[in-house]
Amino acid sequence: MPVVFVHAFGGNLSHWSAQLGHLRPNRRAIAFDLRGHGGSQAPGDRDYAVDSLAEDIGAVADALALTRFVLVGHSLGAAASIAFACNHPERVAGLVLVGAPGKVPEAQARQIMTAMRADYEKTSAGFMERLLDGAEAKVREQVSAEFRRIQKEAALKIMEEAFAYDPVADLDGYPGPTLSITAAQADGPNDLHRLRPDLPHQTIAGASHWVQMDKPERLNRILDEFLAGIDEAEQHDPHRQHAGRYA
Repeated sequence: MPVVFVHAFGGNLSHWSAQLGHLRPNRRAIAFDLRGHGGSQAPGDRDYAVDSLAEDIGAVADALALTRFVLVGHSLGAAASIAFACNHPERVAGLVLVGAPGKVPEAQARQIMTAMRADYEKTSAGFMERLLDGAEAKVREQVSAEFRRIQKEAALKIMEEAFAYDPVADLDGYPGPTLSITAAQADGPNDLHRLRPDLPHQTIAGASHWVQMDKPERLNRILDEFLAGIDEAEQHDPHRQHAGRYA
């Protein structure tokens, strides 16, 4: 079963290098840059809606003739993966959500956006510092440099769209196997696994929000276990096996 990886806000496909290297000897594994990130062009209409980011996943899958695959998304990429899985459940064999956002209350979201517009540099630096708590030095350096490349207006638009999206509602629209993975210290009341207590969830200690970069071996082991379950389920379900044959 192929695996498609989707990176976070401000990141790029290199955030999944350890996972791609781990999986590719035995299965097809793909990562790509979301619109306005890495080597992908920014949208001329400034459309960063989460549903539009989900369409990017579909465009990549279609271009590579992937009819059925496992989706692994990090942070904003997890939100886009949830939206895609809700809109196209028949194409998603399993969903792994790394540091997935929950739904921030509107008043809190407005407060954050007001602070961002008033002093973007200071507020965004504080935002990143909290997320990078526990990061390896090389991860901190890489992630910080990449985030600074995102233009202010694009960053504000992405944040607005992320706050407007409700991952809990869309997650209810996907019936397939799902796993949430977070850093041990990331356990706020608005986190997705708190809003959906029935969601299978694992934590990784000693890592920042970018757990796949800080603790790649640990995340790879969790991913291997999840994928083994998916592969077994696909083998025992003729309809699902047929759906993934050409991926």
